[in-house]
Amino acid sequence: MPIKSNNPKVTENFNFTSTLTKRQLIELEACTRCGACLTQCPIQDVTGDTSISPPDKIALFRSLINRTEGFQAKFMGQAKIHDDELKHLSRSLWECTTCGRCGEMCEAGIFSQRLWPFLRAKMVELGYGPWEPQNMMEEVALRTGNVYNQPAENRYDWWPEDCPPYKEEGEIAYYTGCTTAYESQPMAIGDVRMLTANKIDFMMLPPEKEICCGFPLYVSGQHKILPDLVRPVIQDYADRGVKTLISSCPCCCNVMTRDWPRWWGGKLPFKIRHMSQFILEGLKEGRIKFNKPLNEKIVYDDPCYLARGVGVTEEPREILKHLPGVDLAEFKDNREMARCCGAGGAVKKVFSENAIKMGRIAIDEARELGAKKLVLSCPACFQKVNESREGYAEDIEVVDIMKLCSEHL
Repeated sequence: MPIKSNNPKVTENFNFTSTLTKRQLIELEACTRCGACLTQCPIQDVTGDTSISPPDKIALFRSLINRTEGFQAKFMGQAKIHDDELKHLSRSLWECTTCGRCGEMCEAGIFSQRLWPFLRAKMVELGYGPWEPQNMMEEVALRTGNVYNQPAENRYDWWPEDCPPYKEEGEIAYYTGCTTAYESQPMAIGDVRMLTANKIDFMMLPPEKEICCGFPLYVSGQHKILPDLVRPVIQDYADRGVKTLISSCPCCCNVMTRDWPRWWGGKLPFKIRHMSQFILEGLKEGRIKFNKPLNEKIVYDDPCYLARGVGVTEEPREILKHLPGVDLAEFKDNREMARCCGAGGAVKKVFSENAIKMGRIAIDEARELGAKKLVLSCPACFQKVNESREGYAEDIEVVDIMKLCSEHL
């Protein structure tokens, strides 16, 4: 992890509030340290380390503000901040998956899923983040158009042979996303097959033009280049006549909905829809039909940035219920209170052991329900939970929702 300096005991002249919104400053003051969120935090589930818990992160950040800019600083002078404090805060923020479950039940109304990335951004500004290998993402995204350092021309190498080529202009567009395209290709294949079955023309940007949506940089606190990164993509879609942009990645949908307008500088020239919303319409209108029965018990796992971030919970379930013979089970914690699978927050490659443990918690519960398949709708979840299956005694088939549905057309 990059740090401010190697050995200093104290540091001076820090500003901890300049990039935070008024709401975020209020949220930092609002936390009462009641501790209720400790039972909801997936990191607590696998580490039990309360020193990196949501209230402890907020308390430390609030203390830093008070000692440098707040009442304490005004009456007693700006305090020197110990380097170890900043290193600990950095670890606390980056070990978090930013799932937002703590905020979902917060009585003070803290929107933690949005708060954590902005606190990370402040730490990046101060030189205490991001963590390796995240610190290469800016350079890689600018050079290759994706955060995986993969050739841009290979972005659509997974294209299914049984589907016609995509168009490069049209009112309906499909955005693959970096993780779907490079790490979770079965998900992309399922998306395209379902879009093709929907009997509605859709377009895609050429592979070198469909660059990163910005979410990995946003969530890891690397906000500086984001407007310049995404504006050309937005303009390209607008120039090609797009009115509706569809993505199956919850993180892409989240950042497109919440952050693209502010980076663009106003209302987007098209609307954003999640894949499940679009495909459900095709089912209801009779364009898509499932003919092959499933006849299995399955369980659907809500992605954090889809359920809590965008508010899409029912559409995936309604799609699955259209499968003949399906027995759809539910996790004890579902929809807005679903537990994180461990892959969120751009930390799956930094704190991989935590992610594996969280993925196995989901596998265990799915097996206890008697499910034969654990159905996901997030590329990061798909990649990491499948990794969690490797060498694990409690195994289960982990499938993407669109890939599963495409096999029953």
